[in-house]
Amino acid sequence: MIHFRKAEIKDSESIATLVNSAYRGESSKQGWTTEADLLGGQRTDAGKIQEMIEDSSSHIELALKDGELVGCVYLKNEKSVLYIGMLTVNPTLQNHGLGKILLKRIEEIAMSWGLKTIRMNVISLRQELIDYYERRGYKRTGRTEPFPDDDPRNGIPKIKLEFHELTKLL
Repeated sequence: MIHFRKAEIKDSESIATLVNSAYRGESSKQGWTTEADLLGGQRTDAGKIQEMIEDSSSHIELALKDGELVGCVYLKNEKSVLYIGMLTVNPTLQNHGLGKILLKRIEEIAMSWGLKTIRMNVISLRQELIDYYERRGYKRTGRTEPFPDDDPRNGIPKIKLEFHELTKLL
């Protein structure tokens, strides 16, 4: 059974460890969400996570199984839209339905906040990830933005990257 709760400052380090394990380095290659071939360095750090938690317009939702952190997602209330990012599932637990459970939780939170649209950015070269979200009702908007390669806390691109925006109407 998955239990959800809002992240607290004390969770910053464990969230950063989970996110980095799912997106960067050798551990990320155990799952299908790895970006290790596209980006070097880290995906995030405890300081950045702490900033996200302290922002009053956002929070990080944690997914716990038997008290262990197994997933998380960053949620930001953009007044009329819920922006989501950093959707993470422990790489050893991927392909077991936890991503779908997190997406359902995101929709519940959006509705409770009175928001009817969810928005996210996905690296354009992550076609399998874009396909995953499209199968769950997300649509490409046609909007793109460059990857923020000026901050090594986001990772160090191995090639030029950009994001595609996807949205879902609830």
